[in-house]
Amino acid sequence: MLGSPSAPTSSSAAAAAAAFRSSLLHSSTTHRTRIFPSTSHPISVECVGVQSCSSRAAAPIRAMAAEAEILWAPDKESRASAPRSKQALISLSDKTDLAFLGKGLQELGYTTVSTGGTASALENAGLSVSKVEQLTCFPEMLDGRVKTLHPHIHGGILARRDQQHHMEALDKHGIGTFDVVVVNLYPFYEKVTSAADIEFEDGIENVDIGGPAMIRAAAKNHKDVLVVVDSHDYPALLEFLKSNGDDQQFRRKLAWKAFQHVASYDSAVSEWLWRQTTGEKFPPSLTVPLSLKSLLRYGENPHQKAAIYVDKSLAEVNGGGIATAIQHHGKEMSYNNYLDADAAWNCVSEFSDPTCVIVKHTNPCGVASRGDILEAYRLAVKADPVSAFGGIVAFNVEIDENLAREIREFRSPTDGETRMFYEIVVAPKYSKKGLEVLRGKSKTLRILEAKKNEKGKLSLRQVGGGWLTQESDDLTPADIQFNAVSGTTPQESELEDAKFAWLCVKHVKSNAIVIAKNKCMLGMGSGQPNRLESLRIAMRKSGEGVKGAALASDAFFPFAWNDAVEEACQSGIAVIAEPGGSIRDQDAIECCDKYGVSLVFTNVRHFRH
Repeated sequence: MLGSPSAPTSSSAAAAAAAFRSSLLHSSTTHRTRIFPSTSHPISVECVGVQSCSSRAAAPIRAMAAEAEILWAPDKESRASAPRSKQALISLSDKTDLAFLGKGLQELGYTTVSTGGTASALENAGLSVSKVEQLTCFPEMLDGRVKTLHPHIHGGILARRDQQHHMEALDKHGIGTFDVVVVNLYPFYEKVTSAADIEFEDGIENVDIGGPAMIRAAAKNHKDVLVVVDSHDYPALLEFLKSNGDDQQFRRKLAWKAFQHVASYDSAVSEWLWRQTTGEKFPPSLTVPLSLKSLLRYGENPHQKAAIYVDKSLAEVNGGGIATAIQHHGKEMSYNNYLDADAAWNCVSEFSDPTCVIVKHTNPCGVASRGDILEAYRLAVKADPVSAFGGIVAFNVEIDENLAREIREFRSPTDGETRMFYEIVVAPKYSKKGLEVLRGKSKTLRILEAKKNEKGKLSLRQVGGGWLTQESDDLTPADIQFNAVSGTTPQESELEDAKFAWLCVKHVKSNAIVIAKNKCMLGMGSGQPNRLESLRIAMRKSGEGVKGAALASDAFFPFAWNDAVEEACQSGIAVIAEPGGSIRDQDAIECCDKYGVSLVFTNVRHFRH
């Protein structure tokens, strides 16, 4: 109601109704045959064009509607005596296997009702079809925005067959029932993620309204209506209909899929619209659509069940990453495999020079960059061959035949005899021969082809009862300043070593120390509760190579004298790179000056938990 006028007298209501009847008699009329699905024969009705009554008072309008209903009601006896026919409503944007579905339904005795494009496709396939407007007695309008939003459609979907008053209401208004609803939606996701920029208005026009309404209605009433949103389900649908069974679990699964389909669709619209509305990174509410990629053998441990899902957010379209990697060979991936492969791939993708990274338990244990990728691989293994055995090896260049043979035949530096064993090899691409050679290494070796992770993403991490989200740590040495704060200034080669070590330490679990020289990681210490212990582990792994090398720390040193900084200086380290920011920074500077070691502050911390 637009207002609350006082109730008119009965005489004024009668006068208004009479005026309404008169307007009907004098308005233009169109004779059309409407097909009522509740009957076995067409019923001739009049579709009457009525002028707007928006200026009339509320009570007279109700009186007019009551009078007008008589003009629209079909003959009750013909409705009661005629059996209900089986009806399927189909409205598809993606018409994959439509002819197969239409033919199957027709053979099972279903009458198909369809919208414009879908109806034309069915007719072109030689199948009989009734158009939606034959039921509604109303054409599409508003450039197609309104075509199925009508009681003759939604009444036929939503009516409960076990509720007598629902069925009586359908009979009263000449509305038939739908037993099957097959709908998919406007390609909004594809439109807004296409390479070509899309105008805001084009995006809005690709937001489906009628489709989700029909899907939700059918899914709600799944006890009586089978709803299908995926062409892969057409064969199962037809088999179910042939069996003439009543498997409620099958119906519920289709209903779940329908609601999930609409929820994912709406989340894409929401994400896109938020981008058009504001530049803020963190919306007040967030929905992340996930699609099951595969069930995994188990989780971190055999007693834990697990699966992997692909993130279908708009932000992840063509965004790369391990979740969308192609597996060319080997055993199925495990939960831990994905975590380790992700760590290795994220690390190696940071480097611009040809680089090899070897990871064990999500920590890089070997990293090397060289113009010759074969040499880089050997050096990465040499950094910690014990840890590398059974690890994940990743490259940022194509694996050709020569590299594949080196991976296949390389012997462990520990004894010179044992072939190196790996769980996974990851690379951006493989030559045909390289892939063939690598497949021959082991039946179980998992060979992944991945695309580099794009920058600027939000990362999500679960905590009990909620999720943490943050921007990805995308900074590289080119993005920051390495400021010398000691009396000794690093040489150019030493500064390059410091930058390499700093990029490596970014991918090591805190507390993290990396020692590197000549673009090769010599040793690292990770995950220790105190920084001094991480330093000692890194120095022990580096051995004599520590002399003249660069050291990078993911965070500042809280103490210098008789602690990590002094021990590093005493070992022969040439340059130390750390963020700075400690209240004892001056102690670190003075300690480095005493031993003639260069100290550079980056003003960037790299905690990794």
